[in-house]
This record gives sequence, structure tokens and C-alpha cells, in this order.
Amino acid sequence: MERDVNAVRKRIKLVVAYDGTNYKGWQVQPNGITIEEVLNRELSALLGEPITVTGASRTDSGVHSMGNVAIFDTMTRMPADKISFALNQRLPQDIVVQDSAQVPGDWHPRYQKSQKTYEYRILNRTFRMPMRRFDTYFYHHPLDVENMRRAAAYLEGEHDFKSFCALGAQVKTTVRTIRRCDVTHTGDIITIRVTGNGFLYNMVRIIAGTLIEVGGGKRMPEEMREILAACDRAAAGPTAPAHGLTMMGIVYEESRGQ
Repeated sequence: MERDVNAVRKRIKLVVAYDGTNYKGWQVQPNGITIEEVLNRELSALLGEPITVTGASRTDSGVHSMGNVAIFDTMTRMPADKISFALNQRLPQDIVVQDSAQVPGDWHPRYQKSQKTYEYRILNRTFRMPMRRFDTYFYHHPLDVENMRRAAAYLEGEHDFKSFCALGAQVKTTVRTIRRCDVTHTGDIITIRVTGNGFLYNMVRIIAGTLIEVGGGKRMPEEMREILAACDRAAAGPTAPAHGLTMMGIVYEESRGQ
């Protein structure tokens, strides 16, 4: 495509929903296809220039999203709000851009003040339900939801979440603030919903694994205080499987870039 000499570089924000079942996570990997790779490829073909997106959250293999946020810079003259419509014509059915908008050139989804929300869903029943196999973690032993709620309450507020961080994670600090950690029960589905200002590697999945142990009677709710105080990954429960986790979305505290 011939370059438009009158074009001006601009920054576009995308809100991206995806079923992570068939992908090796968000970030480009050498061992399989990723969400980022598909977006880069289809945006480059659509706009006729090399495009590299940057995501707010590098979700793991098998994790889903209702609204991850990404940005990219482009010289296209296509209106920002039309990019989502054009791009969705090219994307596979398990990736759909929910919105596209122009943002200031220095706006970055990882460095704005924000609140992220994740949900971990557990299918708690005697037998599996085939149509929920990709978006819930099947657990057939009965879980005490009230005990899970009591345990989750200890996680709210600012804490050192080192016990809930995967070993080997490279971070400056393991202190994070959890605004809310709720456990709800609707039918056969138990949902752990966590909202905070940021999350460590595998943090929500480790929280889920620990709460499942509480719900199953392997731990008492009050042990959450000891787990937090230990600052030791070995003190917490297992990392729950990825396919039960969905990133629900990101709310930015500043109005610009919305």
C-alpha cells in the first residue's frame, strides 16, 4: 500500500475480548499462537503497515478476557472508531474487538492508574457439564461457600501478596491492594471475583486454589492471615487451572483514554 505523506501518527486503544482456549496466552511465544500475534498480523494486513500492539495484561495460556486493553501506533487515516469494525471482519471468532478509540500519544495501558477485575469460576457439582468445560474449573467435592467468603475477606486491603505470587516472578514489590474479593454462588457455579490495582503472576489463580482448599475443609478461613504473613509461596494453596479464569476488564481512574 502506498504511504500517505499527509498522514499523522496516532495512538489507538483497543478493548479486546477473547476465548483463550486455543491460544498460548497474550504475549507472542515461540511455541504456539497467541492473541498478540493474531492482532499484530491482522492489523498489519488491514492498515498496510507493520503494527505491534502492547497489552495491559499478559494473560496466560488458556485464560479468557472480556476486555483486555491494548494500544498501537499507526499512520492510517481510517477513523479510530471504524478500526474495530474492519478488524473484526478479519479476526477469528474467538477474538473480538469491543471498541477502538484514539488516545493521547503518551497514553499507556500499563502505566495509568486503574482497577482490574478478574473472575475465577468453579463448576461445583457431581458430574461435569460439557458446555462449561472451557470457562469453568470442574470440582466435584462439595465446597463451603460461606467459609470461602470469610477467607476471601482477609485478602481485601493493602498486603504483601508474596505468598500468592508464582516463584521466579520478576517484580519490584509484591505489595498490592485488593479493593474487593467476593465469593458468590449461583446454581452450580461458584465465582471468585477480585478487583485490585494490580496483580502478581498467577496471583488470582493461587487465591482461587487456596480458597478451594478452604471450601473443601483443608484449611480454616482464619489461616489466610498466616498465609499472608508468611510471605512464602509454599504457605498458600495450589495454582488453580487457567481455564477457569477470565479477565473481566479494566477501569481507568483518569477520564482521558476512556
